[in-house]
Amino acid sequence: MVLLLTVGTGLSVANNYYVQPLLGDIGRDLGLPEGQAGLLVTVGQSAYAVALLLVLPLGDLLERRRLIVILSSACAVSLVLMASARSEPALFLGAGLVGLCSVTTQVMVPYAASLSAPDQRGRVVGTVMAGLLCGILFARTVAGALAQWAGWHAVYWCAAVMMACLAATAAVFLPRYQEMGAPGYRHLVASVFHLFAREPVLRLRAVYGALSFGAFSVLWTALTFLLSAPPYGYSPGVIGLFGLFGLAGALAAARAGRLADRGLAHKVTGVSSVLLLAVWIPLGLGSALLPALALGIVVLDLAAQALHITNQSEIYRLAPEIRSRLTAAYMTTYFLAGAAGSALASLAYARLGWTGVSVLGAALGAATTSLWAISALRQRSRHRRTP
Repeated sequence: MVLLLTVGTGLSVANNYYVQPLLGDIGRDLGLPEGQAGLLVTVGQSAYAVALLLVLPLGDLLERRRLIVILSSACAVSLVLMASARSEPALFLGAGLVGLCSVTTQVMVPYAASLSAPDQRGRVVGTVMAGLLCGILFARTVAGALAQWAGWHAVYWCAAVMMACLAATAAVFLPRYQEMGAPGYRHLVASVFHLFAREPVLRLRAVYGALSFGAFSVLWTALTFLLSAPPYGYSPGVIGLFGLFGLAGALAAARAGRLADRGLAHKVTGVSSVLLLAVWIPLGLGSALLPALALGIVVLDLAAQALHITNQSEIYRLAPEIRSRLTAAYMTTYFLAGAAGSALASLAYARLGWTGVSVLGAALGAATTSLWAISALRQRSRHRRTP
């Protein structure tokens, strides 16, 4: 079951990331400038954030296996629209619908947490999140290779087939699970906002997540533009291979859930935050030095994903019966920040090149580190006041 959920989260989330190494090819095919092509990422992530707020709370109301099957099937249909797009409006519509339906991923994560034993929850969440992260990073490699061989439309046809297979497999093998005593839908959505007001841990972890995923999106949105232009001039297939550097970091980050289970969440947060700032030194040099760029990709993905896994492990400890709403609150903030990061990265690259992108990413890393330092000082102050 954990294996199926791990693969399912990877396949579902990948749908939002196939586009990144394809931006150059899609832009040339449809006559879109770089800044406008980069907005495809923003549209997908914005739609994903809307779904997190309006669709994900249904995980606390409906039977989750059925919800996963419905969303996976709808995602397959949306990918067909994306694959058959021959105009800019159809392409952006398809990107938005795919983003909406890809929320299947976030239904699966709290579902896995609910089915796991309390003392193994961090490990299970870390395992499922490793599948999610691998999906994000493998999406770029697979999409780039397939696009170079058969064109970017083929990427979405294949993705549609995989999501249809996921829906069928989930219907057969996943167990039924439904939270009991959930309120009505309107109350569920409203309670997402109430959770922010009520839970300081959620607020803190949501800000950490927003800043780290903003930096993550800044890198991966602008990276295609850097690698497809001189001095690199790489094809989509080669650009996609850079996802493998990020994969190394993501796999290493999967241990963060186990460290959180051992009470080390604060230390993992601190190390990750400092890395999110320092990593922009090699990334900034990466405009001319390929080894520095590769190192920066590994470290940034390690830091961002370790922080993300730690965040989720911490918020899932708050209230087991409302995990879907906790996920909705956290991940809505997370992907709104990702959408903003993608849009700002496109703008920064169009006006200031890779230097502007690096400054933007470093500013987000500095904000993350400052937040951790302030949190550490407050925590130390509380300990001193405690008898």
